[in-house]
Amino acid sequence: MRQTSRALLVGRFQPIHNGHISVIKQILAENDEIVIAVGSAQLSHTLENPLTAGERVYLIQKALSYEGIDLKRAFIITVPDIQFNSVWPTHVKSYAPPFDTVYTDNSLVATLFTEAGIRVKHPELYMREKCSGTNIRRLLLSDNSEWKKYVPNSVVTSLQELGIQQRLKSINRKLD
Repeated sequence: MRQTSRALLVGRFQPIHNGHISVIKQILAENDEIVIAVGSAQLSHTLENPLTAGERVYLIQKALSYEGIDLKRAFIITVPDIQFNSVWPTHVKSYAPPFDTVYTDNSLVATLFTEAGIRVKHPELYMREKCSGTNIRRLLLSDNSEWKKYVPNSVVTSLQELGIQQRLKSINRKLD
């Protein structure tokens, strides 16, 4: 009997966007299952991290379903930060079901998991400049509706339902 291949993808998903969806599809084309780890789970209500962990899980599940990705093949977990890089892979593993590969474009994450003896693969990135949480949040703050092109339609609807644009503007006003 063949062992199930399961890969890990770590991200903040602030918010999930079409670049994430592209990587998730790549991972599922190469593996039976995916563990989507929502990192920095303790952070919310800032310009860089406006969404709560629960909101991010909600958006990811909506996006996967909208994209026709079988939710039985995906585990969505939340992982809070720790300030001790050398043990971070063990910390992540304590929150996740077993996995044998990590997909990342982050050099620190790649180094840490490689040093922990876990195989690391680098996914092909999709429209990296446009499909980034930083760009999407910037567009939301500036009332530029172009952000809607870079996230699945289910995320557009859900971000509006959650009032994230208003939250970002309120946070930004507090910083002025």
